[in-house]
Amino acid sequence: MTYHLPAGKAAADGPYAVDVTPGSAGWDHSSLRVVHLPPGGSHTFDSGESEWIVLPLSGGCTVATADDSGRDTFELTGRKSVFTGVTDFAYVPRDARTTLTSPGGGRFALTGARCTRRLPARYGPASSVPVELRGTGNCSRQVNNFGAAGVFECDKLIAVEVLTPGGNWSSFPPHKHDEHRPGEESVLEEIYYFEFADHDGTPGLGYQRVSPSGRGRGTDLLAEVRDGDVVLIPDGWHGPSMAVPGHHMYYLNVMAGPEPERAWLICDHPDHAWIRDTWPQQPVDPRLPLYTAPERSA
Repeated sequence: MTYHLPAGKAAADGPYAVDVTPGSAGWDHSSLRVVHLPPGGSHTFDSGESEWIVLPLSGGCTVATADDSGRDTFELTGRKSVFTGVTDFAYVPRDARTTLTSPGGGRFALTGARCTRRLPARYGPASSVPVELRGTGNCSRQVNNFGAAGVFECDKLIAVEVLTPGGNWSSFPPHKHDEHRPGEESVLEEIYYFEFADHDGTPGLGYQRVSPSGRGRGTDLLAEVRDGDVVLIPDGWHGPSMAVPGHHMYYLNVMAGPEPERAWLICDHPDHAWIRDTWPQQPVDPRLPLYTAPERSA
C-alpha cells in the first residue's frame, strides 16, 4: 500500500485532482476529493452512502443538493486561498445529488465519511468556525475546527484545517488513534491534504512522519510533501508535520472510523509526550493567528 500520494497521483480517471475513497485507500470510512472548477464551471456528484462537507480552498460556489424530500441551496462566499481566511462551508447528507457551480472558478474540497444516519443539509458560516491556537514555541500551529466533533454535527465525519508557520512542527508530540480504548483513544482513519505558501514564486514544501504503533498495518513513512500531496494514515504514530522555514504549511485533516461515538481521542507517543509540559513556559508563535474568523453578524 502506498501511503504518500504526490500531487497528481491521488486521482483516478475523472474530474478530481484528488480522489481518495475507502476502496482506493483500503479502509472503510474516510474519503477526500478535490475538484477544480473554471469560471462558470460546475460539477455534480452523488453522495451515496457517505456524508460530505463542501469546503472552498479558493474561490466561492453555489451548492445545490436534492433528494426525494426536497432541495437545498447554499451560497458559499469562500476565500482567496487557505492562507487568507476562514471559509464558510456546506454539509451534504448521504443519498443525495449535489451540484457545485462557481461563477468565478475555484478549488473545492469534498471531505467525506461513510455513515448510517441521514442528517439534514446545512450551511456553516465562517463566523461559527472556532479558531484554536495549539502548542507554543516552535510547536505552535493554528487549527480551524470547522468540522470538529462537538463543533458541527455529523454522523461520522471529523474534519479540521491546520496552519503551521514556516519552521514550526505540527502534529507534535506524535500521537495515534488506532485502538479502541473507551474514554482514552478512538479508532479513526485519517487523510492529510497539503498546501504551501510560496515565497517570491518559489514553491514551499514540508515533511510528514508516520511510525509503526504495533497495530494495524504497521504504517512507516517519511515523506517530502508539496502542494496537492496526500498522506494516508490508517494507523500508527503520526507527527511531526514539519514546515520548512520561509513557507507556511496548510493541511486538511479528514477522519472517520467505526466508533459508536464521534470523538477525536488520541494517545501521545510515550517518548515525546513530555514536550507538552514545556508549553506553558513558552509564548505562542507571534505570527499566529494567521487570521481569525469573521465576527458574527447581529
